[in-house]
Amino acid sequence: MLRTNSDKVVTMSVQGKVAMPPGRGKHLTDRDGKPFLLPGIGGIVYNVKVGDPAFGWAADHVEPCVSSLVDEKDRYSDPNTGYNFYSCVGNEARLITGPAKGAVGTVTGHHGGAEHVIIDFPDRALERMTMDDKILIRGCGQGLKLLDHPDIHLYSLDWRLLGKMRLKELRGGLEVPVAAVVPGALMGSGTGSTAMGSGDYDIMTTDAGMLERHGLTGLRLGDIVAIQDHDNVYGRSFRKGAVAIGIVVHSDCYSAGHGPGVTTLMASSRPLLHPRLDRKANIADILTIGRRAAGR
Repeated sequence: MLRTNSDKVVTMSVQGKVAMPPGRGKHLTDRDGKPFLLPGIGGIVYNVKVGDPAFGWAADHVEPCVSSLVDEKDRYSDPNTGYNFYSCVGNEARLITGPAKGAVGTVTGHHGGAEHVIIDFPDRALERMTMDDKILIRGCGQGLKLLDHPDIHLYSLDWRLLGKMRLKELRGGLEVPVAAVVPGALMGSGTGSTAMGSGDYDIMTTDAGMLERHGLTGLRLGDIVAIQDHDNVYGRSFRKGAVAIGIVVHSDCYSAGHGPGVTTLMASSRPLLHPRLDRKANIADILTIGRRAAGR
């Protein structure tokens, strides 16, 4: 059994609201120079949830289910940065206002740039939610450590989700079930960021052939993935032998340097995280939420 310092990890409430979808209204240009005009981030998304494909939507950077933040006009300072930092993947999120008051959801990731916290709620709550609703999150996970593996670092990960990820201790680190292994060469937008307690970075999708060769065209929102040769301990950068484990938080994108986004959950500067392919390594399957919710 993995030994952690979960008894020392602080649980602290943070409060946000549903994020208004920004309206572009103008064409953007994709990686091949072609214009596109599509829905994007934010809002209450009724038909895209964790467990669904990350590819194929008539959308760009779509975030599954509910996007949230504190202040659209000031995304990059407190209290919005605190809301992102304390909200960890697997945390409980509760609606505290509106017709669906009392409904409980689950944090499924951060989206950098937009500075959104992404939350899965049951369909019955979505149908009653409004854009004015407030959300209280029991922030818990920052500061979590593996007591017997000091060179493996954890970020934005609820200790209860960690305990359900079916990790296996090895003499040389940890075996981690993942839905896919991503070559470090494919990591684009967000590389170089030092914001390890929030945000994400993107799997570039310009080279369709490489995606096919590495089995990435079947990625799902909520998939747990391994990123090879990327050191996410003190920032996101290339380092041979390093491994990062993350969760897919938003859909494919059309712009150069972009693609499905990954929020970092685990990182090591050395090859201590050993991925094992498992198609059920998805937060929807692990927690029975999203497309794997009970009765669906």
